[in-house]
Formats: sequence, C-alpha cells, structure tokens
Amino acid sequence: MVSQTDNSYNAKSIKVLEGLEAVRLRPGMYIGSTSTRGLNHLVYEIVDNSVDEHLAGFCDQIEVTLEANGSCTVEDNGRGIPVGMHEKGVSAERVVLTTLHAGGKFDNKAYKTSGGLHGVGSSVVNALSSNLTITVKNGGFIYQDKYERGNPAMDLVGGLLPVIGKTRQTGTTINFMPDDEIFEKTRFKEDDIKSHLHETAYLNPNLTIIYNDKREGTKESITYHEPEGIVGFVTDMNKNNEAVTDVIYYKGESEGIQVEVAFQYINEFHEDVLGFCNDIYNAEGGSHITGFKTMFTQIVNQYARDLNILKDKDINFTGTDVRNGMTAIVSIKHPDPRFEGQTKTKLDNQDAARVVSKITGEEVTRYFDRNVETLKSIIGCAEKAARIRKNEEKAKVNILTKQKFSFDSNGKLANCESRDASKCEIFIVEGDSAGGSAKTARNRMFQAILPIRGKILNVEKASIDKILANAEIKTMINTFGCGFSEGYGNDFDITKLRYDKIVIMADADVDGAHISTLLMTLFYRFMPSLIFEGHVYVAMPPLYKVMPQGGRGQEEYLYDDAALEKYRKTHKDKFTLQRYKGLGEMDAQQLWETTLDPERRVMRRIEIDDARMASEMTELLMGNDVPPRKEFIHSHATDAEVDA
Repeated sequence: MVSQTDNSYNAKSIKVLEGLEAVRLRPGMYIGSTSTRGLNHLVYEIVDNSVDEHLAGFCDQIEVTLEANGSCTVEDNGRGIPVGMHEKGVSAERVVLTTLHAGGKFDNKAYKTSGGLHGVGSSVVNALSSNLTITVKNGGFIYQDKYERGNPAMDLVGGLLPVIGKTRQTGTTINFMPDDEIFEKTRFKEDDIKSHLHETAYLNPNLTIIYNDKREGTKESITYHEPEGIVGFVTDMNKNNEAVTDVIYYKGESEGIQVEVAFQYINEFHEDVLGFCNDIYNAEGGSHITGFKTMFTQIVNQYARDLNILKDKDINFTGTDVRNGMTAIVSIKHPDPRFEGQTKTKLDNQDAARVVSKITGEEVTRYFDRNVETLKSIIGCAEKAARIRKNEEKAKVNILTKQKFSFDSNGKLANCESRDASKCEIFIVEGDSAGGSAKTARNRMFQAILPIRGKILNVEKASIDKILANAEIKTMINTFGCGFSEGYGNDFDITKLRYDKIVIMADADVDGAHISTLLMTLFYRFMPSLIFEGHVYVAMPPLYKVMPQGGRGQEEYLYDDAALEKYRKTHKDKFTLQRYKGLGEMDAQQLWETTLDPERRVMRRIEIDDARMASEMTELLMGNDVPPRKEFIHSHATDAEVDA
C-alpha cells in the first residue's frame, strides 16, 4: 500500500536546479550525448567562442592542445573574456562560466555574428569538466580562475579575479578535464577534432589554428591556415576526382547577410552541397541551401533555352540534373540566425534564402556571360543526368508508383499492424533463420521485420541502373515508402516514411559488420535524410550470456568483451558462459529480451557530424581505389576490436 506521503504533490515536490546542476543532470540536452561525439563537442564549444572573437576582428590565432594528462587547452589572442565587475556583484568572467545564457552575443553590440548563439558554451563545458582553469590576459594584467565540476574553486578578491602577472598580450586560455562521471570515454577522438579545425580554417581564411596532440601514441603538431578559403575547401574535397570545371567563387552582401559560395563540377554521378551559417555546419541544409539550389537551377535552364540546347518542346532540367557532379560550399554570416533545434543542423531564416538567391542570380549570371564554355560543360553534366534519369524512370515508376503498394507484396516483409509511422519500427535482418526468430519474437503491433538475402550491392561502386535493378534495394525502397534519391521519377520524400526507426540488425561478426556497412552506404548516398533526421539505428545484440551456477545470482547478457572482463572481476563465483555467434542462435525469447524489447535493448543511432569526412571515408572504404583503403586498414589495424 502506498502511503499518503509517497503520493503527495505539493510545493516541496518542486525541485529547482541551481546553477549548472541542470547541465550535469541532463548533459545530452546541451551537447547531444555523453559519447565521444559529445566529448569532442566540448572542444568545439570553446573553439567556437574563439572563432567568434575572430569574426569580430580581434583574434587571428587559436591553439588547441590535447594534453598528455587527457585534458584540453584552447588558447586565443582575442580581447580576453571581460573580468570587470558585473552588475551581479562578481567578475563578468565568473558570470559567463557559471551562468547559462550569459554572454556577449545577445545584443549584437559585442558580436555582429556568432556561432555560439545560445550563450551556453563555456558554462556547459565548465559544468561537464572535473576541473577547469581559465587564464585571461586583459588590460596589461593576467587573471586566473579555477572550477571543479562547475563550482568555483578560487576565492575572489573583492568580487574580482586575482592578478597573477603582467603582460602586454591579450587573450583567453581555457584548460578543462572532461568529467569521467559524465562521459562514457574521456579520450578525445583526434581525427574528428582535426577535421573540425581544418574545416574552420577553410571558412576563415585569415585565421590560423594550431593543433597539438601531446598524448602518448598520437603525438603530432599541425598548423591549419587556408588563405584560399572555401575555394581551397572545394579543391580539397575533389582532390581525388576528375575535374570538369575550375572552382567558381563569388561573394556578396545584402540586408546585413554576407554570402560566400564556391562550386566545381567533377566527373561523378552525385552532388555534394554543404551549407554553413556563422561557421556552423548545417547537416540538414536550410533556407540558404534552398535559395542557392533554386536560383542556380533557374539560371542553368534559362541559359540552356537561350543556347537552344533545350527546345520549346523539352521540359526543364530538374534540380538534380543541374547539380549532377557538383561540389559546393555555401557559407553565410547572419546577424540573427534561427536554427531548428539546439544542434543547429538546419537554418530557418527566410531572409537567408532571399539574399543567397539574389546574390547567386547576379554573380552566376555575370560569370556565365563571360565563361560560355564552362557553362556548356555544366549543361553537359545536366544533359547526361537527364538521359540516365529518363532511361531509369520507367523502371523506377514500375517499382514505386505503378503498383498499389501491398505491405506483403515482396513476400518477405512481416509488417506491423499499426499504421502510425511515429510509433513503427522496422528491423532489417540477414538470413531466414534470424528473420524467423525475429518474426516470432517481435511485438506485432509496432515492429516489422524485413529479411534480406546475403549482402546487398555496394552502391559506391555501382552505376545507377544496377542500383535500381537490385532486388534487395528495390524491396527496401518499396517498404520504406519514402522513395529514392531526389530526381529519379519518384523523388525522395521523408514525410512518406512508414517507420520512425529503421534498425539494422546484423550478426556481431565480420560478415554482419560488412552488411551493416553496405546498408549505411546505401542510406548515406541515396537516402541521406534518413540519417540526418535520426531514423537509422544499429541494433547491438549481446555477445555473451552468463549464467551463475548453483542459483547464486541472476543471468545477465553482456554486449562486448570489456563487459565480460568487468563481470569476471566482480563475480568470483563459478558461472556458465554462452557465446552468441549470430542472431540465428537465439531463440525468440532471448532475441526479444536482448535486441527487440524497447525497455531493455541497446541500439546506436547513426549520426554524421562532419559531412566532408563522412563522404571521404565512404569513398575511401567503399570505392574502387584499393591502395588507399589498404593503407587505411594497415594504419588503423590496432584500433579495431577483432571478433576472434
């Protein structure tokens, strides 16, 4: 029986989280996750603050050091965080480091544009660090402050920071140690950080970023300075491809919004258009990308008609036709950007679409008037794309639109009963045995099972006609309901997706990993919105089941070798160990308990932080060029966890 006290809801039930408690309690709300991705995000938050100083015209060098002890130091030569007395009665620095939504980016006086819009960067990093030291050079003096898990660890002098020295320099240095009580791992992932810093250097051609790694095993020092800016960015992205045009660059400003665009055409059948606002990568694009794409398509179609390449009876090229082979960077600086969500993956300002469209219309027209041969090469790329699209449209229509969809038409799908897409999930499993167990184990109301036979086609190496002819791929296109890549008859439409979660459920072995990789390559190249909008997951079935002997404990599932090692150390009694080689070895009950039950299962959502890096890695590992892939495998062999 529940007592009255337990059931009461009154004023005492309301808990107020003071200071930075909220961040420590719900870190994922502020940095996305407590995985390595969230860990690296701490570095980006501090670096972004320094970049904002650069954008304001007061900083031209940032130094990022991954220290030997596992901490990170970010130093810039900007103005230094203000240290004077704040109206709250303490140093302004302490207000910034201990208060959410405190900073100089809310009134547009200190910063015209900034990436750290929410004023939470420094304080969040402080909250999620076991210790943080900030050193400020400002007004001829050196000041210092220290924190432990977001709480001040130094006494102020009359409310102000103690002076520890004199200097003629200015700037801010922050050293922080990620809190191992918060993060799953506290070792920064250097490849992601280097890519982010290099990207930042491309977007800020007058900025120098120095990267130092002092940790054992990964020691190196790199200076990133890219005076060519986004022109160099595009050149770097296309360094392994055959160029059709030179890199075309233009910039302009209107309504207080600065626009920079660089693009190039290569001899490849895909497009790569990346959008940035105030140096922040917008994974899902947004209004600035829409403005660019719409206007560019209009311009190319108009020129194609003026040159009589498109006749009166011909329909216009689609946007996808026009961008066939295009690599582009669209970077804007906006004084008051609005993003969809804290992660800033999609820009929402309609004035950005208007300004980018206007400047693109003026500058691209001016360029094409002077460079007719380049224009003809671009139209040639569009013609090639249109031919292939038209040849494949019939087959595509037969697959996707001609037939009335029957949920069981492919003969493999065991669909769920619910038609509410927001509640439905589909598991892609390899083989009949695993598929049979999964069909029995699932909750029929909201879980669908789609068995596939063997390994699907590697889409990175295949032509579009072979991709669309592949039976397994056709089945998935049919089943998901949202279509395929934009521009092939039935364009991709995320709103038509029939399942909120698409879960790759493969065996925990080499073959299973290969199948997962092939599927993710398909989704990334031809249905990228599935990933960017968080619909793709990988199931994490357990490797082991431990059963204590003599009834001295409960059975447990363990998901990796590290968990097994930990179990051995903490359980001295004898136990029986069952090793699962594949999903087909589990009965329906075990599969439900470990992999399908929403209350107990472990799943990883596939996310992409760095589109350039993702594209390069996909091309490297799944493309035709063998030597670079072999070199990568050899150099990273020690990083892999081998399933023996």
